[in-house]
Amino acid sequence: MDSTLIKGLTLLEHLAGSDAPRGVSELARALNLTKSNVHRTLQTLVAAGYVHANPGGTYACTLKLFELASPVVARIDVRQVAEPFMRVLAEQTQETIHLSLLDRADVIYLHKIESPQPVRAYSSIGGRAPAYCVASGKALLAYQEEALAHLPETLSLHTPRTIPTLDLLRRELEQVRIQGFAVNRGEWREGVCGLAAIVHDAMGRPVAAIGISGPADRLNPTALRRFSDVVVDAARSLSRALGYNPITVSSHPAPRHARGLAPEPASATVV
Repeated sequence: MDSTLIKGLTLLEHLAGSDAPRGVSELARALNLTKSNVHRTLQTLVAAGYVHANPGGTYACTLKLFELASPVVARIDVRQVAEPFMRVLAEQTQETIHLSLLDRADVIYLHKIESPQPVRAYSSIGGRAPAYCVASGKALLAYQEEALAHLPETLSLHTPRTIPTLDLLRRELEQVRIQGFAVNRGEWREGVCGLAAIVHDAMGRPVAAIGISGPADRLNPTALRRFSDVVVDAARSLSRALGYNPITVSSHPAPRHARGLAPEPASATVV
């Protein structure tokens, strides 16, 4: 293990658990470290934004720890809150329902409800898929474009329908933002299609995507058009349950796209 990193994390945990700011000598005694070691570690944490120095020579944690933990907490909350909305969507569509989140350029399936149909799309909770190949991934990438930095200009092809280049992917993500949902036309697994929409938290951040997947013969273009409204409605309802208020959030001066806010779908067309 990296002893310097461990010392820094131990110091940060001690400060986070303290009910008042602490000085160098006090921290050194509590953690059995030298004062020079504590001082050097504190300066690093201050420079990284996790700790601030008070005029009296004491130190305390900043809110950066809260910012770091918030997405993790949000993921847990999303799964708990999403269950009833996923069940309604499963009842409406009779297809497999996924709740997904973005990890770099992959989606992770946070939760799922299996289709009652004998033939259905296979996936597993905790499983991954390339975000640019699946509907939930494209819905998330459309509002977290910084993740595109993890992708090359020429994309790996998983089926003949996989989007081949980053430029073409960007064009499709623009369409996702316009219509409010994303479509998978068999781009990850041949014969498996899907439809997904973005979920926002109370701060307007895109925290997850909710969607359906199933065999292409059931989720054909006609079915995808029919289900697009119910998927978008499920995503909106879940967002509201998480505290999302588009009127409140849109009063901020930042552009909608920069904040990851989904526009109102123009129409239920499948691109």
